[in-house]
Amino acid sequence: MGKSYIYSSVTKKVIMSLVGLFLITFLLVHLTINLLLLFDPTRELFNVAAHFMGTNPLIQIFQWVLFGGFALHMILGVILQVQNWMARPKGYKKKAASEKSLFSRFMIHTGILIVVFLVIHFSDFFIKAKFLGEIGEIVYNGHHYEDMGLLVIEKFQMLGYVIFYVIALLILGFHLDHAFQSAFQSLGVNHPKYTPFIMGFSRFLAIVITVGYIFIPLFIYLK
Repeated sequence: MGKSYIYSSVTKKVIMSLVGLFLITFLLVHLTINLLLLFDPTRELFNVAAHFMGTNPLIQIFQWVLFGGFALHMILGVILQVQNWMARPKGYKKKAASEKSLFSRFMIHTGILIVVFLVIHFSDFFIKAKFLGEIGEIVYNGHHYEDMGLLVIEKFQMLGYVIFYVIALLILGFHLDHAFQSAFQSLGVNHPKYTPFIMGFSRFLAIVITVGYIFIPLFIYLK
């Protein structure tokens, strides 16, 4: 295997790791905003936050960076997986420790399923709000806002959508469980003193994000 191939693979992993950490940060911010729906029956906090996110010029630029990040993360993931399949000799039985992990073996599969979920999720919310103008309005203190909160609540009052959403979030949780620790490993942070903490924090973060997102539709549906 040539040096150029090795360097190319390492570079892709580093870029993919940085983008992945960026996307995890977005998930935490998005979760924080969504949780506002649970504490404010008027939906004002959520709708005002959603309006700010949808109209602020800097965030508008940031959102396209985010979409680019998703695309780059997905493309690099596929490329690296194909390279791994091509580089691995047929019948090779001795696997690295990371490959023995159930989550790590199915990263590409969970990644593809997450992409399918995101396409449906964006079509249900982002496209309707941004391009189709199908969101109703609500007035707070004389100011008009798109009632994104009502759209979310209506979606999460549909049992089929709640089931689909929960399954998708469980898949995301499996993906995140390995993704966070793998990102640090790709960035060279791999030390007996720090790695166990990173692995534990990775699982903790995956659980917090997954449970947090799943709690929202269940709370709304069962309320």
